[in-house]
Amino acid sequence: MEARPLFPIPFVLHPAHMALDDVVSFCVAVLVAVLVNAEGQAFVATLLGDKRPGARDRLHFNAFLHLDLLGTLSFLATGMGWPKAVAVDTTKFKHPDLCLVITRAAGPFANFLMANIAGSLVWLLKSLSLDPRVFLMVVAVNLTVTVYHLVPLLPMATGTLISAILIPKGSRLEQSYGQLGPYLLFSLLLLDRLLRGEIVGHILAPFVRDLFTLLTT
Repeated sequence: MEARPLFPIPFVLHPAHMALDDVVSFCVAVLVAVLVNAEGQAFVATLLGDKRPGARDRLHFNAFLHLDLLGTLSFLATGMGWPKAVAVDTTKFKHPDLCLVITRAAGPFANFLMANIAGSLVWLLKSLSLDPRVFLMVVAVNLTVTVYHLVPLLPMATGTLISAILIPKGSRLEQSYGQLGPYLLFSLLLLDRLLRGEIVGHILAPFVRDLFTLLTT
């Protein structure tokens, strides 16, 4: 039997009807999503050769140090955001472009794994007749981050792939794409919300809902 969601999927804060438990659960879920995304990238970058002994920007497992101002604002305004960029030295990779794409893709993959773990905890809490709201929100937010990484703009993983394949290295276009990408992404997500998902939401949101149903029933 399909479980009825306790809140809209993907979840977006709405000033007209915000329950305190939903707001708290969402904030916790955002911190979890930011942490696993950034640390997933850092772990894979290290695994592929970009080792940084004692680096303070990696593998510290402090979600607050991974918060990006624009990415956090995007989470609050649109329900989807991103962590602070994980510094990567591509010169340490054997295959720089490929390894960079794999590193960036490790972020949403880590979010998907986190959603699966949280989904298992939802099942456990339900079996004990306990409220699984926080873990349901963790599932929802992490799946949202996973699926929306298909948007072909930086800092999304697909944006990194587009950059690696189509944009000449060291060009002004690459620099502009990297600098403007987050602002273009935020503008796109904000406009999508104002238009009730008519830009990317009608394509990506159903995938989030289907995966949410799969992991929480």
